[in-house]
Amino acid sequence: MIITISGIAGSGKSTIAKLLAKKLDYRHYSVGDFMRELARQRSLTLLELSREAEQDKGIDLELDRKQIEIGKTEDNFVIDSRLGFHFIPSSVKVFLDVELNEAARRIFDEKRQHEQYRDIQESIEKIKARIRSEGRRYKEYYDIDYRDKKHYDIIIDTTSIKPEEAVRKILDSMKSKKSLVTPN
Repeated sequence: MIITISGIAGSGKSTIAKLLAKKLDYRHYSVGDFMRELARQRSLTLLELSREAEQDKGIDLELDRKQIEIGKTEDNFVIDSRLGFHFIPSSVKVFLDVELNEAARRIFDEKRQHEQYRDIQESIEKIKARIRSEGRRYKEYYDIDYRDKKHYDIIIDTTSIKPEEAVRKILDSMKSKKSLVTPN
């Protein structure tokens, strides 16, 4: 079984995907990690890489090919990826929702190496800018809006719950919707 986890920055995608993979004894992949590594290699912030990707389609295509390949060649993994639902259509598709202020607080409090902001307001503005940048690219390349809940089997609001609770809710939802667990 393959599980794809999507959501905006700060929704808990990576944390929850890692916990879920560990609970299921699955491998974990993160497109965010792939992107952060690419940004580091280019000495850019994630926002700068997103803006560069608006001009250089090859950045997104490289990340997309990586997901497609993993989806075709592996099983029993969890991947946190905004577009995982699109590139791995046979997956159980999870969307993590979160209020923008909470997402900004989480990112600000984490003091991520390539996402350090002066205050929460700056964090909010950068998240909004990333959402706009990614939204434009995904619409142009694939004619999709990853925030549209129609793409997902399971939707969890992480605003006021701990990551462990989100994992429990995902597993409970999967159990109650046994039809989600289908062979690839």
